Amino acid sequence: MSAFDFESDIDSLREQTLFRRRRVVESACGPELTVDGEPVLAFCSNDYLGLAAEPAIAEAVAEAARQHGVGSGASHLISGHHSLHEALESRLADFTGMERALSFSTGYLANFALITAIAGRGDAVFSDALNHASLIDACRLSRADVHRHPHKDVRSLASNLARSTARRKLVVTDAVFSMDGDIAPLPEYLALCERHDAMLVVDDAHGFGVLGASGRGTLALLGVSSPRIAYMATLGKAAGVAGAFVAGSAGMIEWLLQKGRTYIFTTAAPPLLSAGAMKALELIEHGDHRRRHLRRLVARLREGLRPARWSLLDSETAVQPLVIGGNAETLRVADALLAEGVWVPAIRPPTVPAGAARLRISLSAAHTEAHVDRLVEALRRVEAATGA
Repeated sequence: MSAFDFESDIDSLREQTLFRRRRVVESACGPELTVDGEPVLAFCSNDYLGLAAEPAIAEAVAEAARQHGVGSGASHLISGHHSLHEALESRLADFTGMERALSFSTGYLANFALITAIAGRGDAVFSDALNHASLIDACRLSRADVHRHPHKDVRSLASNLARSTARRKLVVTDAVFSMDGDIAPLPEYLALCERHDAMLVVDDAHGFGVLGASGRGTLALLGVSSPRIAYMATLGKAAGVAGAFVAGSAGMIEWLLQKGRTYIFTTAAPPLLSAGAMKALELIEHGDHRRRHLRRLVARLREGLRPARWSLLDSETAVQPLVIGGNAETLRVADALLAEGVWVPAIRPPTVPAGAARLRISLSAAHTEAHVDRLVEALRRVEAATGA
């Protein structure tokens, strides 16, 4: 048998109920979609503020395309760094209260550049067990020694830092964990970084725009600020556009610009996306009504959904995980919901630990109370129908 027998490998995925398939969305991102030709009520996306189809953002992008075209033509350090990129980075620095910001095409590229530029052989990275794959992969790629601590375990992290004799130490964490919806103990982490001369890398992909005063993110929510923080957030979730950025001290950002391989060797994103992101920042800053509505929806879902056999994890964010357990049962539940016209993604290993497969319910300010009520009623029916 060939070592490249992909069909056999794919069959193995099917046997483990780990095979994934794409569904074709035929409408703009929003709560009500046409998927594979059928209308569905969707609780899938990370469009937490309902900005992905916002007309004002679309018009800003269209106007930028008319004025500046589409492609950037080169990497930022050749000729691809447009005045719109520069304006966005300045705006992001101001918005986050950081000295400087650097834009990237995706959060994955941002995390790779950030961690590999700062840490290397002889250094130590301290990573939460439930960190996003981009952080995990970036830590491995850095070739630093990786110390993995249990989820949000401050005591374990403190012990690991105290034992380390590494030249440089990085504490790396999600701010809002994408599959559990809970928030990292950032004040405690920062105190440990101060004590042990470490840098705190915070991935706020799922908090930026949603949490904190004027949507400034999890750092603002928790009142955390320090030049030791390297802050990454994305612009394709609550901001509704695409891309990501890293913000922090001017020296750290300049080093990242000089040494971040996924920044240096990547064609710059289309300038029109920067125009869209700047309009999104304006809407985020003045979007308290959206965030209030989103919090009401979270409360309504949690009050209405009291599953008998499944576990709704403790989360106050827009990510509401309903743990089913086994892969096969989780797929059956997701399929049963879809048959009722409600689309909630089934999340299985390796995205989540084995035995903790779940439905990841994502709420958006674009949802209505009626949408949430329909989801709750559908889940109740499916739970009753699939019970032992």
